[in-house]
Amino acid sequence: MANPEKKPLGEEPRAEEGPGFIRWFRSLGPAVITAALVLGPGSLTVSTKLGALFGYQVLWIVVLATLFMMVFTEMGARIGMASDQSLLTLVRRKWGTPAAVLIGAGSFLITSSFQAGNAIGTGIAFGTLTGTTASLWTVLFTLLAIGSLFLKNFYRFLEKMMLCLVGLMLASFLFTLLMVRPDPAAMAGALIPRIPEGSFALITASVATTFSIVGAFYQSYFVQERGWGRGQVKEGVRESYSGILCLGLISAIVMICAAAVLLPQGIEVNSVVEMGKTLEPLYGGTATAVFTLGLWGAALSSLMGNAAIGGALLADALGWGTRFHEKRVKGSVMAVMLIGALVALTFGSAPLELIVTAQMITVVVVPVIGTAMFRISNDRAVMGDLKNSAVKNLIGGIGLLVLYFLSVYTLGSLIRDALG
Repeated sequence: MANPEKKPLGEEPRAEEGPGFIRWFRSLGPAVITAALVLGPGSLTVSTKLGALFGYQVLWIVVLATLFMMVFTEMGARIGMASDQSLLTLVRRKWGTPAAVLIGAGSFLITSSFQAGNAIGTGIAFGTLTGTTASLWTVLFTLLAIGSLFLKNFYRFLEKMMLCLVGLMLASFLFTLLMVRPDPAAMAGALIPRIPEGSFALITASVATTFSIVGAFYQSYFVQERGWGRGQVKEGVRESYSGILCLGLISAIVMICAAAVLLPQGIEVNSVVEMGKTLEPLYGGTATAVFTLGLWGAALSSLMGNAAIGGALLADALGWGTRFHEKRVKGSVMAVMLIGALVALTFGSAPLELIVTAQMITVVVVPVIGTAMFRISNDRAVMGDLKNSAVKNLIGGIGLLVLYFLSVYTLGSLIRDALG
């Protein structure tokens, strides 16, 4: 059983000290990092395209995917606070080393495969803003991200940076939302599930980018990196919901703004410039620049967070440790960043073969991760009184079925593409 009180690694006061708002503000961090790394260029693009093409009709999918993500992220946080051991160590104890290596190595391969998109995103965004070569910025931001690994407390740097980036994105889109004044009745009606013709592929992509089970899995590591234990359960649970709620709000607001601004103009969104028009009611002629800056923030946050997850999970699977200050963990995180930058510079985008490989790995690993989290969070020997409630088992069980559906759907798509 876990030590009931873990000592935070940072110098700041304990999360439960001080007035209510101060306690809440201090507790923000782990889930905000998860939200920031999930809210990458792909997520913003999918939400914008859905709003521009289908209006408010598929707003329900953001709500549903956010609900699943909140439950599994909170599940990961409780596992991290219930045990002194890492989640992969618990997986190794329960199902053996092969299961732990499958999750760790699989996560490393997935994040490495998609890291090219994050590296390219930072380069294209800043290159567009400055009118310079994208590859130059891809190299620069990758090197800056690698350099940040050697800060005295990388986790605290990552946490504060993600908090700022998420806050800026949320504020920009929220102010735009207030200016475009969307139809409340239409938004309320959009909460009734429906699948407009031609929307299924984008809906699937929206669920996959919002309901990131790898991010939820790593939430257990983030709370342990912060030093939270059973004494911080209330703060940890509340923070998990708050952080992922920010993710859902931004995705929903982006979709609503696109529905209110782009759909009436018939803009289908095929470029950053067209995506930037979403913010024109607030920023006018500078809208594209502001949106591009937000896209850069999303790409940079995903570049760093994505690498942190993939590298740390591989290191843990190989028994090298879990904390960012450990040399081999830093080396694994650095490897993800370098692989992404190398692919970006060599091909200019992730080659089809790499994307297909990543999808195949995802098909296998994602259901395994979801099942492992669900089973361990119901293991009383590990969780004690922090095991899942009946409501969380119901929502989590449905979410798990969604993960299996996405995997089968992806596998079917890959087979159809292969057969021509």
